[in-house]
Amino acid sequence: MAIDAELLLDRRSLRRKLSFWRVLGIGALIVAAGALGWRAAGGGRFVAVTPQIARISIDGFIAGSEKTRDLMKRVGESRAVSGVIVSINSPGGTTTGSEELFRNLRALAEKKPVVAFVDGTAASGAYITALAADHIVARETALVGSIGVLFQYPDLSGLLDKVGVRVEEVKSSPLKAEPSGFHPTSPEARAALQAIVGDTFSWFKTLVAERRRMTPEQLGAVADGRVFSGRQSVALKLVDETGGERQAVAWLEREKNVAKDLPVRDWKPRNESRFDLFSAAALLGFGDASLRVASEEAAALARGGLLALWRPGTASPR
Repeated sequence: MAIDAELLLDRRSLRRKLSFWRVLGIGALIVAAGALGWRAAGGGRFVAVTPQIARISIDGFIAGSEKTRDLMKRVGESRAVSGVIVSINSPGGTTTGSEELFRNLRALAEKKPVVAFVDGTAASGAYITALAADHIVARETALVGSIGVLFQYPDLSGLLDKVGVRVEEVKSSPLKAEPSGFHPTSPEARAALQAIVGDTFSWFKTLVAERRRMTPEQLGAVADGRVFSGRQSVALKLVDETGGERQAVAWLEREKNVAKDLPVRDWKPRNESRFDLFSAAALLGFGDASLRVASEEAAALARGGLLALWRPGTASPR
C-alpha cells in the first residue's frame, strides 16, 4: 500500500510538472505570435536601427492608398534609412492614384535620396511613379513609357435592345451622368470627355517634360502611347541608365554620398496581408497577376475616373 501511495504521489507530481510546462509553452507561443503580429502591423520600429537602404516595391494596379502614404512618411522619418530604392513593376492604374503616389514620393525625396528601379514594367501611371525619383534605372528588357490617358466604359444599349429592356431617366441637364452604358454616347458628351482626357494628358506630358528635362521635340517622340524597352528608353531620355538594383545602389553611393555596402531592406505598409481571394486562387493553380489587375481595374472603373494604364494585347496604344 505504501508503494502504491508513493507511486500515486509521483504521478501527481509529474502531472503538475507537465501542466506547468504546457502552460509555459502555450504562453510563449502567444507572446511570440503577438510580437510577430505587432511587427507585421508596423509596431516593430526597433528593427530599423541598422543603417540601411529602404526598398519600396510598387507593383500591380495603382489606385492610391492611405497605407502607402503612411509608409512613405515612416521611411522619411527613419534615421536608419540613408536612401530609398523604389522598385517598380506595374502597368499603371488610375490617374488620381498615380498622382497621389507621385506627390508622396516627391515629399519623401525632400528627406531622403530616391532612385527608381524598373524591375519589369513602368508603364503609364507607373511611369509617373518613376518620374518622382531623381534617377531612373531600368533593366535592358524592361517596358517603359505608355504616356497617355484612357477613359473607358461599356455600351450595353445593343444588348438591352435585344432583351427588351429600356432604361428611363430624368436629368437636370443633357450631360449629367454621362457617359452611360445604357445608351450610345452623344457627340456633346463625347466632346466633354475628350476635353477631360486631353487636359489630363497635357498634365502628364508636362510632368514628363519637367522631370526629364525634355524639349517639345523629344517629348513628341515618346508621348504617343507606346512602350519602349529599357535600352531604347536611355536614348529617348525616359530613363537614365540600364542595369539592375546594384546600379541603383551605386548611384546612391556615388551621387548622394550614401555609405557603401549598406543592406537593402524591404519596407512594407502596415497590416499588409498578401493572403486574399487571389492568393488562394494562385495557390490552387488558378489565375495570375492579370486576374488581380483586371479586378482592380474594374473596381476603379465602377468608382469612376481616368486610367493611366497599359495593357498588352489591345488593338490601340494606351
